[in-house]
Amino acid sequence: MASQLSPYRLIKAREVFNYFNIISAISWNLLVGIIITLFALRLEASSTFIGLISGSAYFAFFMLPIGKIMARRFSIIGIYSFAWIMRSVSMTLAVIAPILEYMGHRSLALFFVMLGVFLFHIIRGVGLVGNNPILSQLASGPDRGSYLTQLQIMASAIGMFGSFLIAMVLGMEPPIFIFSILLSIGVVTGVISGYITKKLPEPPMEREDRGMKLIDIFKDALSQDELRHFMSILFFVVLVSGVTRTFIVVYAREVFAHSDGLISLYSVFGGLGYLIAGLSVKFLIDRLGAKPLFLVGLIVGLVCLFPVILFPRAAVDNVTGSILFMVFMFFMLNFSLLGSEGITQTYYLALIPEEKMLDLGILYYFIFGTAGAAGAFLSGIFLDLLRVAGITHFISFKILFSVMAVFLIIALAMQKKMKSLGSLSLKNTFEVIFSFRELRVISLLDKLNKAQDSREEELLLGALHDTPSHLAIDGLLERARSPRLATRIEAIRALEKLEKLNKNAEKALIEDIDHNPFTTAYISARILGNNNCTAAIPRLRELASSGDYMLAGEAIIALARMKDDSFRQEIEKIILYTENPRLRIMGAEALGLYHNAQSIPVLLSILQHNDPPPYLRDEVILAIATILDTQKKFYKLLTRLSSNSTLTVTLALDEVEAAIEFANTALSKKRSSKTDVSAVASCAKNFHSAVSNYAKEKNGAELSRWILELPVEYSRGPGFIKSILSEAVLVDELSVYDCLRLLIIHWAAQELRIWAAMVR
Repeated sequence: MASQLSPYRLIKAREVFNYFNIISAISWNLLVGIIITLFALRLEASSTFIGLISGSAYFAFFMLPIGKIMARRFSIIGIYSFAWIMRSVSMTLAVIAPILEYMGHRSLALFFVMLGVFLFHIIRGVGLVGNNPILSQLASGPDRGSYLTQLQIMASAIGMFGSFLIAMVLGMEPPIFIFSILLSIGVVTGVISGYITKKLPEPPMEREDRGMKLIDIFKDALSQDELRHFMSILFFVVLVSGVTRTFIVVYAREVFAHSDGLISLYSVFGGLGYLIAGLSVKFLIDRLGAKPLFLVGLIVGLVCLFPVILFPRAAVDNVTGSILFMVFMFFMLNFSLLGSEGITQTYYLALIPEEKMLDLGILYYFIFGTAGAAGAFLSGIFLDLLRVAGITHFISFKILFSVMAVFLIIALAMQKKMKSLGSLSLKNTFEVIFSFRELRVISLLDKLNKAQDSREEELLLGALHDTPSHLAIDGLLERARSPRLATRIEAIRALEKLEKLNKNAEKALIEDIDHNPFTTAYISARILGNNNCTAAIPRLRELASSGDYMLAGEAIIALARMKDDSFRQEIEKIILYTENPRLRIMGAEALGLYHNAQSIPVLLSILQHNDPPPYLRDEVILAIATILDTQKKFYKLLTRLSSNSTLTVTLALDEVEAAIEFANTALSKKRSSKTDVSAVASCAKNFHSAVSNYAKEKNGAELSRWILELPVEYSRGPGFIKSILSEAVLVDELSVYDCLRLLIIHWAAQELRIWAAMVR
């Protein structure tokens, strides 16, 4: 396993590597970027030659076994530094090439270019053995994807800026010696970048007995389905990416006859596409995962190949149209395919175990090299053969890009076998990308990671509370473990707004109810209940008798929400014997959530024996209303009564009159037996008198008899509710509560309505 650098050493190491990455990118663009292709085209090189020097970049990866052998005797940083210096020095051969061209030795100049480029990549390949171990060490932690993408952004920004400068220089059609000057600057910056790497910390080496032979590496990878599928997809993607990036330059030159300066300007837009891809990936990858973003890039890349395939011949001579078309192609191909190619490394580093980073890193580059080299070289030969066969450049490129489109379709067809590694699905990824709310959440999470003080954290957590999203779970869980109470509260409150929790969130909330009583535990208990986390039931039962009454109350309500009926009687005992009014209120609410009529006597006993304060009385009566399934309509009555306590009789008689009118209307439409109709009519006739005595005089004898006459078969609840309420109206201690009398009358009116509507 790779040892972790301390936070301070990690920051310093990343600073060094960032400087190296910038200088190295400058060197790369001046030595083997588009400039070398334009130089070869200036020397009238064939497509095969272009494919050969382009493919040599991938040939470097076959040198990794040599680097691995050297790593057993020398330090990885030493090999990396030496290789970066010597690869730049080898390009002095290309620096000489313009002089040879000037002297009339064009073939020799092309040979020097090819030799310099080949040596550059061969030496680079030896040094690449340290690339994955170094990146693995520097990209440790939750920001792995964003940091790797940040390196990509730096390189693409340098490439874009370099292409712009090259376009300015070559746009004036300068003498060929200008290539020597540009290449010389590339050599110097390359040597400097090699010296910078010496300041990087040495990554830990694998033990000698863990080293694997090349054949064993391939056997190990092929035995793992996830690796085998990924390598197959990687092969097609790198092949298509390498071919399109290389030959889009030749396409612009051969089909549209555009100048070196104009093509270099196109590369600026290509670099811009790669830069925007990097910025987009950096923003999204740690939240969405590498796989879906990789697939999005492939889909966009596939769509962007069709303009070349379908481009009409008549439009070639349109200067403005052709320039805009090439700007679009350079931008989109780099944005999609090169962006996808960059994501593969992030995915691969997450896919393989750290102890196999060096060995399987070699395999990654072997596949990368094979696909890139074969694609570039064979595509060059393919184009030259088509030319020999008399097929025009215009048609040849249509055929080439059609083949590349087929390869991308194959890669997309194979993507279902890729391991998700915790990523979102492709469908959910598109939903996030096209959702302003989800993108805002990601932005808030990024700001939260960079927050400098607790006050800023609280403000951002408050914003996340107002913008609930499952993407925020990991970031909120991290803040839920903050040493500062206010931060923990805001983070857990934000979790409460989410529609659904994952297993990690449920586990964290269960830990919170265990370890943080009197602070945040009660909020966590409420969230667990709202999300039906049955795994928390045993612990919530224990906490129902906690000394933290807020936690105990929320635990009781959570158990009721999850319908833990076996614990209902324990809740009844708790609210009967506790002296804490808040706990009684929460217990009453919990009993209401059970919707079990057997709890009504317990709730009535609180009113009968404890002389509850108004706020407890109202909650108990609302709980009874919930059990009677009439809480929505009754709540409006209770609200009016609370605003004017003199309205008890008026509201009660309004209920009676409305119910009698409904019953008479319903009975007039019935064609049933005289006995059934007359029974309902008789009950309706007596209803006003019974309620009037109970509402005005608090005499419930007549209403008690009236309730007992209601037929059980037409009642919404169990039959014993009639018995309970018929007795309740006779109890003087209960009749003193106006709101309870109004509830019983409201229930009775509803029962009359139901009977009249259902009688046959």
